[in-house]
Amino acid sequence: MTSAASEQHDRRVARKVLLSSLIGSTVEWYEFFIYGTAASLVFGDLFFPEFDPLVGTLLSLSTFAIAFVARPVGGVLFGHFGDRLGRKSMLVLTLTLMGGATFALGLLPTYDQVGVAAPVLLVLVRLVQGLSLGGEYGGAVLMSVEHADQRRKGLYGAVVNTGVGWGLLLANLLFLIVTQLPDDAFRTWGWRIPFLLSAVLVGLGLFIRLKVTESPDFQAVKESGEVRRLPVVEVMRKSPGLVVLMCLAYVSTGATFYVLSVFSLAYGEDQIGVDKSTMLGLVLGGTALTIVAVPYFGLLSDRFDRRRILLAGIAAMAVLPFAWFTLLHSGDTLLMLAGFLLLFLAFSVTYGAMPTFFAHVFPVDVRYTGMSAGYTLGTVLGGGFAPIIAAYLLDRTGDWPAIAWYMTAAGAVSFVAALFLRERPDHVPGRSDRSSPSSLQRVPTNR
Repeated sequence: MTSAASEQHDRRVARKVLLSSLIGSTVEWYEFFIYGTAASLVFGDLFFPEFDPLVGTLLSLSTFAIAFVARPVGGVLFGHFGDRLGRKSMLVLTLTLMGGATFALGLLPTYDQVGVAAPVLLVLVRLVQGLSLGGEYGGAVLMSVEHADQRRKGLYGAVVNTGVGWGLLLANLLFLIVTQLPDDAFRTWGWRIPFLLSAVLVGLGLFIRLKVTESPDFQAVKESGEVRRLPVVEVMRKSPGLVVLMCLAYVSTGATFYVLSVFSLAYGEDQIGVDKSTMLGLVLGGTALTIVAVPYFGLLSDRFDRRRILLAGIAAMAVLPFAWFTLLHSGDTLLMLAGFLLLFLAFSVTYGAMPTFFAHVFPVDVRYTGMSAGYTLGTVLGGGFAPIIAAYLLDRTGDWPAIAWYMTAAGAVSFVAALFLRERPDHVPGRSDRSSPSSLQRVPTNR
C-alpha cells in the first residue's frame, strides 16, 4: 500500500471511530436527559406512590443522582481494564451495558405491579447506567484522539463532546412528542418510548464500534510489552495530584452547564415569571450553539495553544454569570437569549479544547484510567452539586449575586488547577509520528 493510500485508509478508520464515539456520547447524554425528565414528571407517582407527591418526586430525583456517584467507580474500573486490555473492548462493553440498562428502564414494572421491588429495580438499573457511563466518556475520547492524525486531534476530541448537544436535542424532541399523548396514555406507556428507542442508537453504535480497530497508541504499547499490570495502582501511587487537578479543572465547566441547563428552568419560572417553555427554548438555543461552537474551538486548538484556549474559556465562564443574570432579569426574550448564548459560547471554548487536552495529561500506558478518574470526579463535584448549591444560595440570600459569585469562584478554582496541568509528550513505542500532543508539536499553517 502506498503512503497516500495508507493515509487515506487511516483517515477512513479514524472517521469511523469518531462516528462510533459520537454515537456513544450522544446516547450517554440522551439517557441522562430522558431520565431526568421522567424522574421529574412521572417516576415519583409510578415508583414511590406511598409517599407524599413532593417526597416521591424528591426520591425519584435521588435515583437520578445515584448515577453521579457511580460514575467515578465506573471510570476507574473501565479505565483500569481499558489500559490493560484495550480501549475497544471496554467501549463495546460500556455501550452494551448502557444500552441494555436504558432499554430495561422502558420495561420496568411499576410499584402498583410489583410493589417495593419496583424502586429497588430502578436503583439497580440506574447504578448499572452510572457505572457504564463512567467508563464510556474517557474511552470514547481516547479512541477518537488516538486514531486521529496530528492535525485533527483537537477537532476529533471536540466532536465527541457535541454528544451533549445532540443528546439534549433528541431527548427534548422525543419527550415533546410523547407528552402530547393523553395523560393516562403517557403515564401508562408513553413515558417508556424514549427509553426503548435508545436501542436504535445503541444498535447503530455497536454495529460501527465492533468494526473499528483498536487504538494504535494502545496497540503500540501492547506490542512493546509496556502494558501496566495494575494501571489504577500506578495512577493512584504516582499521579494522584493530576487526578485532583483534572477534577478541579472541570468544576467550572460542570457548574456552568448545569446552572444553565437545569437550575435556570426553575429559576426563570419561580423568580422571574418566565414560563418553562420559554426557558426551555432558551436552553435549547444555547445548546444548539454548542453543536457548532465546540468543534470550532476544538479545531482552533489544533492550530493554537490548546491550554490557553482552555484557560480563556474558563476565565470567560468566571466573568459572564453576572451579565447572564442581568440579561435574564431584563424580561426581554432576545436579551435573555443573548445572555444564554454568551455563557454557552464561553462553555464551548473550554468544552472544545478540554477533551484532547485532558487526553494528554497522563502517559499513554495509564491514560484511560487517569483521565476517567479525573473527569468523572469532576462531574460529581462540578456537575452533580451545582444545581443544589445554586438553590441553597438562592434560598439563603434571596437573590442571584451569590449564585454568580459561586460560579466565579468555581471558575477561579478551575483556572488555577488548569494552570498546573500540562499536555505531555508521550513516548508511544514505534509511533514517533504520534508521540507528542498537538499543542506541543504544532502543525505549521498559513492561516
